[in-house]
Amino acid sequence: MLTSKQRAYLKGLAMTIDATIQIGRTGLTPEVTASVEEALAARELVKVNVQKNDPEDLRETAATLAERTRSQVVQVIGRKIVLYRQGKENRKKITLPKQ
Repeated sequence: MLTSKQRAYLKGLAMTIDATIQIGRTGLTPEVTASVEEALAARELVKVNVQKNDPEDLRETAATLAERTRSQVVQVIGRKIVLYRQGKENRKKITLPKQ
């Protein structure tokens, strides 16, 4: 579980990255989940853009996506979802502040 300090740090990092994945009117398909999974494995912090024609509630989509990818929701802002999953120790890229 992320502390508020860690969450704030990740939000700051997320401001500088572009959304790498788009969710459209088809919603959360297995392909979208697989894409998010790959992105999290590669870079730990991922921003997802949800199109306006997505039929599901944004917070529900974020929670479902986090559950499926074993990640944590850092932030839901506007039509964007930011997810974080700590990488393997030897491939870790982001060092979170101490609690």
